Amino acid sequence: MSRTVTVMPAGHRFEVDDEETVLAAAIRQGVGLPYGCQDGACGSCKCRWVSGAFELAAHQAKALSAEERHAGMVLTCRMHALGDVVIECAELPAADMFPVRKMPCRVQQIEFPASDVAVLHLQLPANESFRYHAGQYLQFILRDGSRRSYSMANAPGAQPLVQLHIRHMPGGKFTDQVFGTLKVRDILRMEGPFGSFYLRSDSERPLLLLASGTGLAPIKAMLEQLRDAGNTRPTRLYWGARKRADLYLLDWAREQAAQCPWLDLVAVLSEPDSDWSGRTGLVHRAVMEDLPDLSAWDVYACGSPLMVEAARGDFSARCGLPAEQFHADAFTSEADKAGPQA
Repeated sequence: MSRTVTVMPAGHRFEVDDEETVLAAAIRQGVGLPYGCQDGACGSCKCRWVSGAFELAAHQAKALSAEERHAGMVLTCRMHALGDVVIECAELPAADMFPVRKMPCRVQQIEFPASDVAVLHLQLPANESFRYHAGQYLQFILRDGSRRSYSMANAPGAQPLVQLHIRHMPGGKFTDQVFGTLKVRDILRMEGPFGSFYLRSDSERPLLLLASGTGLAPIKAMLEQLRDAGNTRPTRLYWGARKRADLYLLDWAREQAAQCPWLDLVAVLSEPDSDWSGRTGLVHRAVMEDLPDLSAWDVYACGSPLMVEAARGDFSARCGLPAEQFHADAFTSEADKAGPQA
């Protein structure tokens, strides 16, 4: 049995089946609801419930608190409609929606710029089109049916190539494979694109790109897209990590800043090496020191959930950043998804 979901204020409607979440039905039918992890861990799909009966599956308390739930907020990735329901959220433009597709891909190259980071280059089928926005992610479908998500680290281009940045999580079902047995020419199964983290084209405000660790991956894709499009918007890239080795593509980032007059780079270490002469501390705090007023900026942040949420809260409360000008993708691991639930 299907139910009807109405999205306000636009009034768009779509059908949801018994076993799928509201978000899954929206993705299947090309409806532009905002979302990130799809696992109830990041909170990107949070919206307001207006009417109708539903069940909300287990989710992380940090993604949807008890107070937010009491106030009528829901996560569409955990929401199962029991009847016709009405929700309220800002939809993504239809022109920004690309079809989600499953396809095989071949490992073309594996690089290891750091001991715990792999840069994976994938060759996609030449006869299939894989369109995505810089900032979006794909999912690998593993042999047991489980999935692992990684952001594309290169801008969309004419050639059917995709680059991913993968940090080794010891004991990880997929990352152990990448750092152990995966070889050039191996075939993997993938699906995408997913996510609503991508550059909005309707703004001319200066850009603040904020990354921690391998959160650089989608930010790198955005920078390449801006560069290739002849960007002139003032842009600042803040990249934070613990140690110098964790800034695994620092030379690349410095080259971009040297070649692009509109780009400034600030690298920040929270546990600096003895020979580090750059900025230290928390990367989002470095932003606040340099830019105490963010009201006229667009912010795109990607990295650990802790960094993303700290930036979201502090930029809003202390730097005057409007909520609609903060776009984020929190990288959630399997450990994050298994944390305290609400």
